[in-house]
Amino acid sequence: MLRLALPALPVLAAEPIYLLYDFAVVGRLGGLALAGLAVGGLVLAQVTTQLTFLTYGTTARASRYHGAGNRAAAVREGIQATWLGIAAGITVVVLVLAVARPVLSVLTGDADIAAAAESWLRIGIFGAPLILIAMAGNGWLRGVHDTMRPLRFVVAGLGTSAVLCPVLVHGLAGFPALGLPGSAVANVVGQSITAAFFIGALAAERRAAPAQTPIRPDIGVIRAQLILGRDLILRSLAFQACFLSAAAVASRFGAGAVGAHQVVLHLWNFVALTLDSLAIAAQAIIGALLGSGMVIAAKEAAWRIMRWSIVFAVCLAGAFAAGSTMVPGIFTADPGVLGHIGEIWWFFVIMIPVAGVVFALDGVLLGSGDAAFLRTSTLLAALVGFLPLIWLSLVFDWGLHGIWSGLAAFVLLRAGAVVWRTRSARWAIAGAERGAR
Repeated sequence: MLRLALPALPVLAAEPIYLLYDFAVVGRLGGLALAGLAVGGLVLAQVTTQLTFLTYGTTARASRYHGAGNRAAAVREGIQATWLGIAAGITVVVLVLAVARPVLSVLTGDADIAAAAESWLRIGIFGAPLILIAMAGNGWLRGVHDTMRPLRFVVAGLGTSAVLCPVLVHGLAGFPALGLPGSAVANVVGQSITAAFFIGALAAERRAAPAQTPIRPDIGVIRAQLILGRDLILRSLAFQACFLSAAAVASRFGAGAVGAHQVVLHLWNFVALTLDSLAIAAQAIIGALLGSGMVIAAKEAAWRIMRWSIVFAVCLAGAFAAGSTMVPGIFTADPGVLGHIGEIWWFFVIMIPVAGVVFALDGVLLGSGDAAFLRTSTLLAALVGFLPLIWLSLVFDWGLHGIWSGLAAFVLLRAGAVVWRTRSARWAIAGAERGAR
């Protein structure tokens, strides 16, 4: 589990860390450029993160074939997911270029910020197909239990972007100063390098296969991937609706409240990122065990992975509990924001061990291809737990306590659902093809 999880963690963390660096470089241009990058980057992130099934769905399917000893079929999943990513990426580029101006105007409500965001987005959006190729590549490589190559590929691409970004934005080393568009160019160049490495890995695997896997699009495989993707997209939309609603309601309680909410939410996202590395290992392990017909071993592994995830989560919770007076001060010195952080800090700490259960068993069920159950349970948890408490917080002026009570209810309901499903063993279906249905 650690062999798979440890390389996966920096892959998950690399993009958020690079975004902070990108903000620091562009921030030297002033507030307008920074706002343009924030809005343009948000649009690109929203349209690509809805397609994470290219990673998680492909891992579920490829890992079963890997467990069954059919490496060629696992590589085929990668090839078809890559075709799907290219097609979806080109569609995204065309649509975003067509509607960029009106959408950005609505999002910003400010002509200058909208213009800055558009100058970034009209270049940055060409990275969408490249991002989706990398998602597909991550998916099939995780499925065959290789998380080291994705780490090298991602670091190579982001490392190149990190070097180019200040050079192109500020005109260093004899290059012209492109300003904000220079950030977008650096992003696309780095994404091109990462995508090229993933395509190269597919080509090498295909050449090494005893019977070469067809490279042309296979409509049957793509259709099966889209069926799995449909469930994961609906699940992702539930998350988006919840967190956008939470941000909207927090903003109604004043600048201090929304600042505190965002600080603690960023820390929650950090915890989620860390625990997700264990979920990735769970996907790959469970899929391979079921693909090889080892159902009893898969059931035992599910609970073992959950126990280790809880131990790790308790350690994280202990660290944040011990840092309750120090950690918030790293992000802000504003007394109003710090006061609001204190209101919700213990919600955050207490939820972390529960998240250890949720993320581990999410990974187990994703690895088994049980995306339909995860879709339904997440939607119900959002509709029954998170969203009602968020909007009741606004109506009854419960403040951040109400919002974070909603998040706690969301996490608890999801934990109950995945524990029940795992205990039922309905997910533990042997065979290489289960993930295709």
